[in-house]
Amino acid sequence: MKYLPHSDKEIREMLAVLGISSIDALFDSIPEKFKLKNLLNIPSGLSERELDNLLKSISDSNIAKDFTIFLGGGIYNHYIPKVIDNLLLRQEFYTAYTPYQPEISQGTLQAIYEFQTMVASILGLDVANASMYDGSTAAAEAVLMARRLSKSPKKFALSSAVHPEYRSVIKTYLKHLGDEIVELPFDNLSGKTIFDEKLVEGSYCVVVQYPNFFGVIEDLDCFSSKAKEMRVPLISVTTEPLSLLLIKSPGSLGVDIAVAEGQSFGVPMCVGGPTVGWFAAKKELVRNMPGRLVGETTDGNGERVFVLTLSTREQHIRREKATSNICTNSGLNALANAIYMAYNGVEGLKRLSVENHLKAEFLKNRLKEKGIKVRFSSDTFNEFVVELDDVEGFYNNALSKKVIPGIMLKKFYSELEDSILITVTEQNTEEQIEMLVSAVT
Repeated sequence: MKYLPHSDKEIREMLAVLGISSIDALFDSIPEKFKLKNLLNIPSGLSERELDNLLKSISDSNIAKDFTIFLGGGIYNHYIPKVIDNLLLRQEFYTAYTPYQPEISQGTLQAIYEFQTMVASILGLDVANASMYDGSTAAAEAVLMARRLSKSPKKFALSSAVHPEYRSVIKTYLKHLGDEIVELPFDNLSGKTIFDEKLVEGSYCVVVQYPNFFGVIEDLDCFSSKAKEMRVPLISVTTEPLSLLLIKSPGSLGVDIAVAEGQSFGVPMCVGGPTVGWFAAKKELVRNMPGRLVGETTDGNGERVFVLTLSTREQHIRREKATSNICTNSGLNALANAIYMAYNGVEGLKRLSVENHLKAEFLKNRLKEKGIKVRFSSDTFNEFVVELDDVEGFYNNALSKKVIPGIMLKKFYSELEDSILITVTEQNTEEQIEMLVSAVT
């Protein structure tokens, strides 16, 4: 529908009803010093062709598109099959509103239901919700869920090997609740989180990343058994869900709540967002899950149908009774995830997972041959940390070859100021890998 402004006649009628002489009188409450005295210096409108050329010139100024990237740390460079956009951009999907009316929303509801089913399968838990905003807020909501389940929520334990930005989001969510946040250290040799029982004692949950921010695969089963002995719920966070096609799922290792970032599955990097969060839990915890859930039932004719269920969000229930303040799910990105998973299938995702791992191991070994030290001894998936005598020199030398080699860890960890996190995906060719290796002096 086109935007139609008020006509002069309608404006006069409105002013007459309000008993004022001009539109300016509507803004009398604003102090004069805050009012704009001159018109904004905005250029005149452009034709479609002119606008297209302008946007293209802006796009061409982005030199990063000419670089090979080995960046990861939460957002990953994976190939997105063309079929995803072909289906995702059908108007019945990308213009769809929240499916409150199931009788006219069966397509959207079924797509979400299939998404939930596949997410629950990959995370290895009983039930998954319709998605969260992103991985970091999903992690924060998981902590809040564990807090609701606790009889005396006073503190929780958070691995220092969880993505630093995820930790920041979690702390922001919990800032005004008065809880103590205990950070569990990581081992300097293995890169794995140390389960310190004294620190964990009295916590209402433990949060660990799997694989962690350094790409290290944590001993989740060991964490789980210790947490269960202490009767503390365990929450896992995964930023690269493709890894879960190669390693055991969080649920199979005893995790109570598992969250993940779904960007790797058909969602472009797009300057960091928007993305989509995964959230799954054991069946007995379902009524405390945040967000909403699509369930399967039957209609009056006995036909299989889908409906929103357990939507205890603030729109549906009194605020003090709501399980979260999330107002929707990342519907379009969740659909992209569902299409990506269905298109590749389990075997296709496994092959892709193996390819990512093998390419990362190939680069790791090539760097070792050049005398570069891999910072941690543990197994990794498709990203790992290397330590260099001159990390700045390596980084700048790589940039001169039009290669972005990874993430400088001094930004997040002062003790890793000489280290860099490197990520390899199926998008990186052997030639590109050798380009990075050649940056070592």
